[in-house]
Amino acid sequence: MADRPVFVPSKKMGRLVEELNIAFLWSPGLAPVQKRKNVAALHEAAGRKGLVNLLEVSTKSDEKLGQRLSAFNLKVELGDGLSVPLECAFQGSKVFEGGGPYVDIFDKEAREAKRDPRLIDSGALVGFRFLDLDFPLAPKTMFYDWLYIRSLFPHRDFLSGRLSAYSGFTDIEFNPARSINCQARSCATYVALERLGLLEESVKSAEDFLRILKPDSIEQPHSDLDRQGSIF
Repeated sequence: MADRPVFVPSKKMGRLVEELNIAFLWSPGLAPVQKRKNVAALHEAAGRKGLVNLLEVSTKSDEKLGQRLSAFNLKVELGDGLSVPLECAFQGSKVFEGGGPYVDIFDKEAREAKRDPRLIDSGALVGFRFLDLDFPLAPKTMFYDWLYIRSLFPHRDFLSGRLSAYSGFTDIEFNPARSINCQARSCATYVALERLGLLEESVKSAEDFLRILKPDSIEQPHSDLDRQGSIF
């Protein structure tokens, strides 16, 4: 058995996303077919609890929209017509006690970005720097959420109505015991902001996004400070 969260967009401030843990029978193995079995098992177990019409947000999704919303496939705009995979932007923006940000990671393939040895060998993570903007470690998911929502915003007309048709979002690759940032949760946050009419305000600046996100972050399970060391 395994537990994985379903992220449900809320309709109220202070709790943008509800995280509901679902127990299901886990199929071991790294093959894509095994991971898709686990997605199906998770969604089936969630359905028995009344959580239906879920979207898997990962490259293992059976739906093309879910695959396109993966951090490996989404692009973050850098300006002047340039863009990089979200995963590369996230990893290449990390600042450590011993170095960083390593912006040359922006030029790597998305799947290679997190394997750069400097991300392990540079000491403790102290923050993020992206396009001359500095981001703190807390709220813990702020920077990742900001990148994710920033990458979706240019496609808001296409996404409007499509994402809100889903009652919740999952990411079978995300293990809450080992990590904090999750593309499915960021996707649910996007939907919640759109429902509340706060989407455009949230992308005006990093300060505006922090002001909107901070109350939600404090309310969530990932606000446990003891887990900070395992985020990345």
